[in-house]
Parts: sequence; structure tokens; C-alpha cells
Amino acid sequence: MRELTVREMRQGYQVLSEVLEKEGEVVLTHHGKPFARVLPIQAETRQSRLVQRSAELAQFRQTLPAQTVSAATLIREERDER
Repeated sequence: MRELTVREMRQGYQVLSEVLEKEGEVVLTHHGKPFARVLPIQAETRQSRLVQRSAELAQFRQTLPAQTVSAATLIREERDER
């Protein structure tokens, strides 16, 4: 993890990009006090998490019992009770 000052950030985007590529994380400081942490976006990792989550959800759905009464019937019964 590397710290960058506001002054270094103002020098240009390239500084931040290079540090993120090398270090993976940057802490921004102002007057020596940290105020933000910058992390790179890892699209592949996010995409793989979404795919994994989708697979987990599909497995969960398979464990649920099949609905024997239609949703329309359930809604109609609920409305009639009111």
C-alpha cells in the first residue's frame, strides 16, 4: 500500500494509475492525514462473483418445493380475506 498526497494526485492521472497497477491500493493523504483509500476495479472478479452467486441461487431454488397452487389463486384468496 502506498500513500499519495493531494499534490501528487494533482500532477496527473498517470501517477495514480501507475501506483495502482504496482501496489494494488493507494491511500490519499492531505497534510499527512489519510482521507481516502483507492482500489482498482477488477471487472473479472466482479463478474465471476456474479456468476457464482447466480449458480448458488439456482441450487437454492432447486431445494424449494414446487408450488401446487398458482400465484393468482393465492393473491385472490388474500384479497378476499380483507
